[in-house]
Amino acid sequence: MSNHLPVRTQAEMAELFAAGLTTGVGKPLKHESADKHVTGEAIYIDDRLEFPNQLHVYTRMSERAHARIIRIDLSPCYAIPGVALAISAQDVPGQLDIGAVMPGDPLLAENVVEYVGQPVIAVAASDLDTARRAALAAIIEYEDLEPVLSVEEALSREHFISPSHRHVIGDSTTALEAAPHRLQGELHIGGQEHFYLETQVASVMPTEDGGMLVYSSTQNPTEVQKQVAEVLGVPMNKVTVDMRRMGGGFGGKESQAGMPAALCAVIAHLTGRPTKMRLPRFEDMQITGKRHPFYVQYDVGFDDEGRLLGIQLELAGNCGYSPDLSNAIVDRAMFHADNAYFLGNATITGHRCKTHLASNTAYRGFGGPQGMLAIENVMDHIARYLGKDPLAVRTLNYYGKHERNVTHYHQTVEDNLLDEMTAELTESCEYFKRRAEILAFNRTSPVLKKGLALTPVKFGISFTSSFLNQGGALINIYTDGSIHLNHGGTEMGQGLNTKVAQVVAEVFQVGIDRIQITATNTDKVPNTSPTAASSGADLNGKAAQNAAQTIKQRLVDFAARHFNVSEEDVTFSNSHVRIRDHLMTFEALIQMAYIGQISLSSTGYYKTPKIFYDREQACGRPFYYFAFGAACSEVLIDTLTGEYKLLRTDILHDVGASLNPAIDIGQVEGGFVQGMGWLTTEELIWNDQGKLLTSGPATYKIPAVADMPCDFRVKLVENRKNPAATVFHSKAVGEPPFMLGISVWCALKDAVASVADYCAHPTIDTPATPERVLWGVEQMKRLKKTRSLSTETDTTEQVDA
Repeated sequence: MSNHLPVRTQAEMAELFAAGLTTGVGKPLKHESADKHVTGEAIYIDDRLEFPNQLHVYTRMSERAHARIIRIDLSPCYAIPGVALAISAQDVPGQLDIGAVMPGDPLLAENVVEYVGQPVIAVAASDLDTARRAALAAIIEYEDLEPVLSVEEALSREHFISPSHRHVIGDSTTALEAAPHRLQGELHIGGQEHFYLETQVASVMPTEDGGMLVYSSTQNPTEVQKQVAEVLGVPMNKVTVDMRRMGGGFGGKESQAGMPAALCAVIAHLTGRPTKMRLPRFEDMQITGKRHPFYVQYDVGFDDEGRLLGIQLELAGNCGYSPDLSNAIVDRAMFHADNAYFLGNATITGHRCKTHLASNTAYRGFGGPQGMLAIENVMDHIARYLGKDPLAVRTLNYYGKHERNVTHYHQTVEDNLLDEMTAELTESCEYFKRRAEILAFNRTSPVLKKGLALTPVKFGISFTSSFLNQGGALINIYTDGSIHLNHGGTEMGQGLNTKVAQVVAEVFQVGIDRIQITATNTDKVPNTSPTAASSGADLNGKAAQNAAQTIKQRLVDFAARHFNVSEEDVTFSNSHVRIRDHLMTFEALIQMAYIGQISLSSTGYYKTPKIFYDREQACGRPFYYFAFGAACSEVLIDTLTGEYKLLRTDILHDVGASLNPAIDIGQVEGGFVQGMGWLTTEELIWNDQGKLLTSGPATYKIPAVADMPCDFRVKLVENRKNPAATVFHSKAVGEPPFMLGISVWCALKDAVASVADYCAHPTIDTPATPERVLWGVEQMKRLKKTRSLSTETDTTEQVDA
């Protein structure tokens, strides 16, 4: 026990008690590692001191998209000084496959390679450069096989990684046949590289009894623990995974962080030496999967006002060579194919296409953005066909609050905020005034054209794999009143640790500075779910709240017994405790409870209620609640070059009762910019042999400061608690803002449509690079010219008649 507690009078303590807490939930605190981030003191795995005798690993990647491995000769590797070990698939002591959900992802290729960049051998040496030279010296011979490189080819051949799935509500065929108007179309949606600042990396130390201590940059420590155990053929209790922070993840480290960790573990097991693997950027981009590109086909029927009457939508996801997480990703694309709109009679089909490319994987939004982009394209197409403002068509089709509120997967949309949010944003951004100004500008500007679009977001929150909706936490309070917090979530820069610490501070009514958050560790909180699906604060925050409440209740019970008062007489505020008329510091009560033999440690657990999904019936409630948002973007394009500028963006976003408004606004801003990048500048290009050509920052362009809106306005919805029983009635904020970037793509199409007087729908696949915008402009010019010639012909015929 400490003998150096601050001595305060009862009057001083009363004043502090009444002042209230300044660091609990709802406060705009900075990120708990912010100072370390900006000073460079934050320790990532590559910053850790190297172990003595440490090895470095480099993998030799396949140069073929699809081929049979004829021969591997590793002997040339050993001719290079410094090489400790070279291995191929046959050297893995345990299970070779490290597929996250379904098999199909061998740690090293065995017999067959299925994409350019697939690891075939691994070499461990005293340094990375030596390992690279040795790996390139190995002899690998192939016999080429026919690859499938496009999603259209895979779709036509039914070359799938798993069967297609379908959502049906009503009778779409009959509705389409009876609709006054009907349109068909298609859209290619590009993928996206995660481009986390910290590439895939792991460092492994062998421990006694055949165990491994694994430092991994992963969103899913339990999955890495399982994969390492399986490739070694040992139980999971032999493996401990430690993850303090990541330099970005965005989904790319949910399932694909296992490869470097497992390779290091195998080599550490075979050599008895600590082993590290950090992928250089080129290798990282070649080896790892991306956001799934999609090919979309639609057939839609609607009335004279633009109200949807029936729709058939085919969503074909390019999964790459293996299942990875593609089943759930395509499912989520299907779940979000309505976005904010009541589809009525709908048939939504999701195809999981196998191609000989790197296995595509989780990315912020997890398929949701692709599904939402498809329906937003449909909304624009209807609006151009009818000659209406796209916003009018969108709001006409919004889900209602009491009717027209059932999704195509039969979940009722509850607590819908979109009508009022759209009305508020429309007024605050002066949408109709600016629309009139833009029409006037475009009429008098032959080269430069402006576009405007306001698009909504309705995003379902929960893992679509129901069993993942659970979280755990551990809280220890020490006798000096300091608090140790550990939970199953992972910190990748998004501020999760800060929010969870604020939750614990709120429960105990103590300052956040007395809470120490330690690395996510599989021997403290077991069987964790990945930090994904925007669930980090929902699951782990609630688990930490439960753990804190358990300890707090013990303290209340103890204090009530000790001072012979009722539980209601014991209250906490600003690091002090009032026990009827007596005040004491929080740490004084902790010391007293310890002497009274009260447990000051507790685990916490939480599972999301209510959610279920019957896959055979294709119906259920896959989401606990929905998060809403709306964005209005204005752009300026040059019709001679296709170049463009984002002039202004206004955002209104729903986070429920915010746990931390500063962090939430940062997430909204970052999510929007990343979503905008996906739809504008971030273009992935493969050659005819299936090799990724955009494999570094020289050829792959993520948004820079100059790509930000010149005028950027972000506001959170105020005074609207989440009706669901989430942690302090907050809402998830990681993924939903990403889809706000759709407003930029729609604004670009709006500007292009002005070239043909808004009477036609431009075909602009994503990303809408300047080249694609220019092609859209040329398409509109041709249509306008054709329409003018047709009008002249009709006029001539009338005169002749």
